Amino acid sequence: MLTGWNRRARLGRKPALIVALLALAGCVAPSAVEPRPAPVAAQPNIVLIVFEDMSPRIGAFGDPVATTPVLDGLAQQSVRYPNTFTTAGVCAPSRSALITGVHQQTLGTQHMRTRAGLPGMASGGPIDYDAAPPPAVKAFPELLRSAGYYTSNNGKTDYQFGEPFTVWDANAPDADWRGRAPGQPFFAMINIMETHESYLWPEDRESANPLVNAITQRNRRDLAGKQRVTDPASVTVPPYLPDTPIVRSDIARQYDNIAFAERKVGTIIARLAAEGLLDQTLVIITTDHGDGLPRMKRTVYDSGIRVPLMVRYPDGGKAGQIEDRLVSFVDLAPTILHYAGVEAPGWIQGRNFLIGEAQDYVFAAADRHDEVPERTKAVRDGRFKYIRNYMPDLAVLRPLAFRDAMPTMQEFWRLGQEGALPPAAQRLATSPRGSEELYDTLADPHEIDNLADDPAHRATLVRLRSAMDRWIAQTGDLSAMPERAMIEAMWPGMVQPVTQAPRITTESGRVSLTSATPGASIAYTLDGSAAERGRIYTGPFMPPPDAVIAARAVRYGYAPSEVSSKRMP
Repeated sequence: MLTGWNRRARLGRKPALIVALLALAGCVAPSAVEPRPAPVAAQPNIVLIVFEDMSPRIGAFGDPVATTPVLDGLAQQSVRYPNTFTTAGVCAPSRSALITGVHQQTLGTQHMRTRAGLPGMASGGPIDYDAAPPPAVKAFPELLRSAGYYTSNNGKTDYQFGEPFTVWDANAPDADWRGRAPGQPFFAMINIMETHESYLWPEDRESANPLVNAITQRNRRDLAGKQRVTDPASVTVPPYLPDTPIVRSDIARQYDNIAFAERKVGTIIARLAAEGLLDQTLVIITTDHGDGLPRMKRTVYDSGIRVPLMVRYPDGGKAGQIEDRLVSFVDLAPTILHYAGVEAPGWIQGRNFLIGEAQDYVFAAADRHDEVPERTKAVRDGRFKYIRNYMPDLAVLRPLAFRDAMPTMQEFWRLGQEGALPPAAQRLATSPRGSEELYDTLADPHEIDNLADDPAHRATLVRLRSAMDRWIAQTGDLSAMPERAMIEAMWPGMVQPVTQAPRITTESGRVSLTSATPGASIAYTLDGSAAERGRIYTGPFMPPPDAVIAARAVRYGYAPSEVSSKRMP
């Protein structure tokens, strides 16, 4: 039972067949029988493209500096959602909310990171661990698999509850929809990496740090052929960063990386068209959070959580339109499930943004980032942003090894030591925050002037403060627990629990698979081959004669079970 969770009923019925071709210019209840893939007419294909670390630096979203002809062309075929916000300003917590439709601090995935992200880098937590969400919670691609979809992901997961083998049919750098059965609908998640903050690191420097050298070499390889199309003199430097040639160079490099990376979108669309799939495929494009520059990534300011979102319908519906409604990353899961004709479970905290009334608020949070402690929450309506700082005596920017490898951050610290930072930047590093912040994002889009103590905005402050209190009461907040205590609650004795192996039983020739671990997902094969590469178990089924059932179970955050096997008579 998920006490205090959002249990609103949601519509999730199958949409009508979408037939018009577009061209781009320039826990689930077990069923009584083994499920079969539904026809494509009932279950359209879905492609979700997620850029890394990228604010709306796209011409079609109003950025005059951006060189984004592919995304601009696609936007004319899509619906744009300019008021879209992630639940965190950093990838792993944000991605865990995206893939489940549940806020990260409800799952226990709020700290960045739970495990070391790269060789030689510590997680920053008490131990390396995988969060164990409430047992009913499943990643929405697993729910799609249970409904007959083929699901693929091109490698990046980063959900902080392990790598459950039940989520994806294929998960590898080259994974896509090629492995599906004929006529089987697919969901493909495609991550585009070249806009990540680490691609802002210079491609021509040497360092005594082996991690820096490894990323430098990767950047040389991955960004080969990139053109420098952005004049640093043309970029806008926000008031919270120093306006120097180094900072301008990094901002221009971000634009150039976007211009380079967006070509992959064109390739994906062209391939769908060439394979005759575009008229059956919904395409969604977004990013996992805002830019990787300082005071953007890892914060709950709009610079860290506001992202572009466009939805391209295969029938051209609403092409070129702009929807101003607020959209949160927890809304992606129920929206995609609805479009696929799959009912969203009651534990999902988001709502379908394609239909229904617009919501009044979106919420975000920031917790530990690597070795740097943090606990902050934010709520935003269409105009005002309220931020609650639970550690108000800590400055916004403090030394953080990975981020500090960026030239802009090194410039920031150098100027700080010289006393040469502009006032808005100086406050980030030297002044403690107040316990509350309030910003008028229309009058003050960079969120510089804190209105929390302004009597003229008292009613707004109280309203947003109350909205946050209701949200915390509704969703729960594992951030309130010390991280060690939270881990102990999920992993007793600070040791990862092991999922209980499936029990294989038969009755009247039908096979049932069960695990004693609450919330365990089970995959199986009929020929005795690797169970984790098999199909999802959704209910009793009739096996073929002489089948060898091999089954394996996993609960998110737990170690997978041993394999159980049984030969059928």
